[in-house]
Amino acid sequence: MKAGYVAAIVLVGMVAIIVSAVPTHGANSSDAWVPGLASFIIPGLGQLLNDQVDKAVLHFGVGVAISLGGSLASAALLYRGAFYGYYIVGAAYLGWSLYSGIDAYNVAKKQGFSLGMTQDGLTLSYNF
Repeated sequence: MKAGYVAAIVLVGMVAIIVSAVPTHGANSSDAWVPGLASFIIPGLGQLLNDQVDKAVLHFGVGVAISLGGSLASAALLYRGAFYGYYIVGAAYLGWSLYSGIDAYNVAKKQGFSLGMTQDGLTLSYNF
C-alpha cells in the first residue's frame, strides 16, 4: 500500500473520531469541540482557549520539538540510507495533535465552555 493511501485512511479516521466527539446541540450542550478542534489543528491553541496558558505553551513547544527534532533526525537517517524517518515524525506529530485535541476537549467540557454572540460581539463563557 502506498504511503499516500495510508495517510488518507489515517486522516479520515481522525476526522471521524473528532466528529463523533462533537455533542448534539440541546438544552445543556456546550461548544467544547471548538477548543478540541483548535488544539488538534495547532497543538496548544485549545488549551489557550481554555485559559491554561502554561499547558498551551507546553503543548505548542512539544509540537514544535517533534517537528524540528524529528526532521533533523530523519535527515540524518536518510543520509544513512533509511527512508522511513519522515513517516515516524508524521505519525508522532499526528499522535501529539490528537492527544492535545482530546485534552482540550475534555477540559472544555468539564469547564462548560460555550461560544456565543451577544450585543457586544463574540463571547467565550465558562461555567464553573
